[in-house]
Amino acid sequence: MEITEIPSPFCGIGCDDLTVQVEGLTVNVLENGCAVNTPAFAQAITDIQPRIQGEPVSLAQAVSHVAALLNKAQQPVIGGCATDVNGMRSLLALADKTGAVVDNSNFNAARANFLALQDSGWINTTLAEIKNRCDVLVVVGTDLEGFAPRFFERYLWTEAMFTAPEKRQVIYLGKAPSGDKSTASDGRLATVLPCATEALPEVVAVLRALVKGRKVMAHSVAGIAVADLQILADTLKAAQYGVVTWAAGALAYAQAELTVQTLSEMIKDLNQSTRCSGLPLSGKDGDQTANQVCGWTTGYPARVSFAKGYPEYDPFLYDTERLLSEGEADTLLWVNAFNINTLPPASRVPTVVIGRSGMVFNQEPAVFIPVGTPGIDHTGHAYRMDNVVAIRLKKLRDSTLPSSADVLRAIEQAL
Repeated sequence: MEITEIPSPFCGIGCDDLTVQVEGLTVNVLENGCAVNTPAFAQAITDIQPRIQGEPVSLAQAVSHVAALLNKAQQPVIGGCATDVNGMRSLLALADKTGAVVDNSNFNAARANFLALQDSGWINTTLAEIKNRCDVLVVVGTDLEGFAPRFFERYLWTEAMFTAPEKRQVIYLGKAPSGDKSTASDGRLATVLPCATEALPEVVAVLRALVKGRKVMAHSVAGIAVADLQILADTLKAAQYGVVTWAAGALAYAQAELTVQTLSEMIKDLNQSTRCSGLPLSGKDGDQTANQVCGWTTGYPARVSFAKGYPEYDPFLYDTERLLSEGEADTLLWVNAFNINTLPPASRVPTVVIGRSGMVFNQEPAVFIPVGTPGIDHTGHAYRMDNVVAIRLKKLRDSTLPSSADVLRAIEQAL
């Protein structure tokens, strides 16, 4: 059976135009796939029965065993948080009942964004605004093509309401693109101002100074000519709708939040005379969904503790790996319904995995409950990177696998 207009929960931009073929339990992307979506849809089902210490059991037995582990736990941690909206709601309800810490697996990658946002705020845009208005795109310190392979196809080299594709410019600051997707259809190449990732704080600071009209006495910074940075600053100031995008996880150095903050403040400076917005790259493994649901439920992103009977947020203290390594957690429940390769961290505490069928473990968890994947095995909702659209996910096959929401709800009821 061939099905069109299928949305994807696997990529940050939430492509919704895939054509797939479903034959029994096999799903293959026929059209509009990419390096992220195609293998994720094609992942085979290899496990349909829960296991306790590697031995097959019924779902009811597995749920009862998990409930017993949580009843004995003094400080459980619920990590991963890679599920859909209903799954995250059920996860938070279970955390509230057990006093658990909740920690999204991608939180450390996004922490620089949260620290900058809570300190001074930012001005960000949506994918629709980029498609219809953006005439200058600056990509800072990341390979946008590798993160979202179809970004340029869907949002830049396409028809727009308020600008023409041939007027659009792409500038990479730091890391160069990995392919040719940022090349315009008429052959125009992206401009690349290369520098080492760890040099970005200095480069971005100089760029902001130039945007503000400050004089910079140096001739170059981190190998980039200041004259070239001046051209970039002038290009942003002359743009009708500039967009600056970055991936916080790619800024692999200490206090990267200061770089994000500098970019965000530069965007505010540009809005004194023109329009400019930011676009933080995210949205994989359900991280935006986890933070959205946790945000509207608790007021905080998905790194909170319910140990005191109310949600308490700390972006450093409630890190799953820190809690495990320092002996502050005694049970780990790991939820990942999307990615078989995102496994729980190794630890000595009892570990429960509620995960996508096909996970292979170096160390068999105390309990493994295979669950269906939202957008393939059951309907659901997931948020894409710009946080404004909840993608409506479709059911494509009858796998008999329960949803993570069903399993988490059953565990809560068994406590």
